[in-house]
Amino acid sequence: MKTIAVVNGPNLNRLGTREPEVYGSETLEDLESRLTEEASKLGVTVQFHQSNHEGTLVDLFGQLSDEAVAGVILNGAAYTHTSVALRDAISASGLRVIEVHISNIYSREEFRKHSYTAAVAEGVITGLGFNGYSYALQQLAV
Repeated sequence: MKTIAVVNGPNLNRLGTREPEVYGSETLEDLESRLTEEASKLGVTVQFHQSNHEGTLVDLFGQLSDEAVAGVILNGAAYTHTSVALRDAISASGLRVIEVHISNIYSREEFRKHSYTAAVAEGVITGLGFNGYSYALQQLAV
């Protein structure tokens, strides 16, 4: 059975209370429950990771590559816009990665409009809330 990793970056552990006007009122636990149910229907399993630390996320991509997961749904959060190290870890991993953002990064501050990680991702989904994760899961399950 395929395993898909869901990797969330800094501050996403604060979903539900962090800027609900931007990110909604659902929590990270709500997202994980939703994706677990959807994965079961698709015949895949999911594993969840969240870290506020760049180095932990970089190390995680090497670990996921060694585990030969089928793909990664990545919301790198702020590191999307700042981390060459995360971009390089994704590239070196050889994994299928779909970048997801809850909010539309192109309708926000100027610095959010650039993604270091998009160039090494299979695709990018932005602005569709938690549905973006579901669409990424469907794509990686194929």
